Amino acid sequence: MANRLEGSTSPYLLQHKDNPVDWWPWSPEAFAEARRRDVPVLISVGYAACHWCHVMAHESFEDDAIAARLNDGFVAVKVDREERPDVDAVYMTATQAMTGQGGWPMTVFATPDGEPFFCGTYFPKQHFGQLLDSVTTAWRDQRDDVIKQGAAVVQAVGGAQLAGGPTAPISATLLAASASGLAREQDALHGGFGGAPKFPPHMNLLFLLRHHERTGSAEALEIVRHTCEQMARGGIYDQLAGGFARYSVDATWTVPHFEKMLYDNALLLRVYTQLARVTGDALARRIADETAAFLLRDLGTPRGGLASALDADTEGVEGLTYAWTPAELVGVLGQDDGVWAADLFRVTTAGTFEHGRSVLVLARDIDEADPSLVERWHDVRQRLLAARDERPQPARDDKVVASWNGLAITALAEHGSAGSRTAAIRLAEVLADRHLVDGRLRRVSRDGVAGEPAGVLEDYGCVAEAFLAVYQLTADPRWLDHARQLLDVALARFGNGAGGFHDTADDAEKLVARPADPTDNATPSGASAICAALVTFAALTGETSYREAADAALATLGPLIEGHPRFAGYAAAVGEAALTGPYEIAVATSDPADLLVEAAFRHAPGGSVIVVGTPDQPGVPLLADRPLTDGAATAYVCRGFVCERPVTTPDDLLARLRS
Repeated sequence: MANRLEGSTSPYLLQHKDNPVDWWPWSPEAFAEARRRDVPVLISVGYAACHWCHVMAHESFEDDAIAARLNDGFVAVKVDREERPDVDAVYMTATQAMTGQGGWPMTVFATPDGEPFFCGTYFPKQHFGQLLDSVTTAWRDQRDDVIKQGAAVVQAVGGAQLAGGPTAPISATLLAASASGLAREQDALHGGFGGAPKFPPHMNLLFLLRHHERTGSAEALEIVRHTCEQMARGGIYDQLAGGFARYSVDATWTVPHFEKMLYDNALLLRVYTQLARVTGDALARRIADETAAFLLRDLGTPRGGLASALDADTEGVEGLTYAWTPAELVGVLGQDDGVWAADLFRVTTAGTFEHGRSVLVLARDIDEADPSLVERWHDVRQRLLAARDERPQPARDDKVVASWNGLAITALAEHGSAGSRTAAIRLAEVLADRHLVDGRLRRVSRDGVAGEPAGVLEDYGCVAEAFLAVYQLTADPRWLDHARQLLDVALARFGNGAGGFHDTADDAEKLVARPADPTDNATPSGASAICAALVTFAALTGETSYREAADAALATLGPLIEGHPRFAGYAAAVGEAALTGPYEIAVATSDPADLLVEAAFRHAPGGSVIVVGTPDQPGVPLLADRPLTDGAATAYVCRGFVCERPVTTPDDLLARLRS
């Protein structure tokens, strides 16, 4: 036998191609081989930027003795959770049911039919070796009990996905309860929610921003502002190159888990962009600009599309690229600037990280400081970044994931700079040309070639929303047509018959259970993402069937929004847009550079739809019967295709939106 990962398109699987373990990729052939040999299956799930995945690989999967025991008694299957979120979802549900927690690497022992009977996450080498022996013994001597346990787990997993649960239509009362729940759980001192480890709550912040815009809630806005400031000044934010790490290992945002994920940065770009528009805050604007630059500079791939992640480790050492000592600062900057930078970035001899090194944080406000101080700060950052670029750099997972690129396209379109808008259109072309195949989405591509995994619901929702964002930038009806195509597939193939959605299509590969996770976690759930696209599409076209589908799906998410708001942030944000209308803003003009156009994009509440073009422009329903006023550019603010009196000045448009 031999390791079968050599030809994989997944960077994560390729990391394991030289292991002595006889890995199989996820495939029917792997399970057929387990049946032929009458052995259980080890399903090992992780992703390329995962630190503890690397640790377990070094300790166990690169060890000849462990590999020999694995090869002798199991069929070993390696899964990239980012390529196969459907497989990950099924076995994560099983792992959480068995252990009360989950994470990656995920370690699952299953029957040759794929039924899990023992689940866990990271195991140190000694424990993993003992576990292999225990599972081998149980499979040989207690087969019936093992199979019964597997069947019971599968039944429990399947039961968790059944349709027909309680519903709650979106209402002002429900969204107020969700906002109040978040307020109770906030960390008033450090921002965010809960304790360590602390993840950037981007979707909750997006919801609270929209809640503030609709209700005027000062509390909701302050939670967002405070959390965004604390994250931006913390070590979770790269103070030199921009971009956010996946999470902070502490409650103060000081020491990150160093991988940088595309989806986090895309969602945070939306939050900081909208916060800057609502408040005019200089810090928020800078972070938005730097995050957009990070996405395009550090995650752009040669064949188009944005890469998935930068690794947590560099040459097997976590944080090697990013941490500093005072002496290193002086060595790069000289004595005066080095001491000044150590004070500004809180770099001490004791250190905040390992081996007396520190992660850079911003000790005090700099954005509105004296201009000479700001100039010095920019100079110091540039010199430190140039020196850091000479260090070994983290690896990059360069596969292009459809849904995550969709999130980035929407974020770049909303960011609104000329460069961001151009990039959003270019990235949308990549998805349309490469991932949209025969009317269906492929989830991943790499080096310009689409992979085999079919798109899941979050891909359809996030990419449809992205195409609609680009349609609003361009008024090109083909993007509306692409979005319609994706939404029609989602409604026909993913619906559960009770208003909600499964995460996989009805003609997708059959797993031991059909996943349907409604919770927003690291990324929007498929259900939340498809609701967002349905609400936007209905607002742009006036086609009520899509809005009815969105309202029905949001009602299935209502109890989650109200009762567990930390896990329903995107759903709640979509609910705010739906309850607001959303606003439909049509600017009739022959000049896309008109100040009225800029005002519309700058001041529209989150979730609004905006189109710009000539009156009655083909393919743009919102511009039908929208004449100019005395030859001047004219803005129409509507909801449900019912419009208020048109306006012709930015001030009047702003007053109309604020009213």
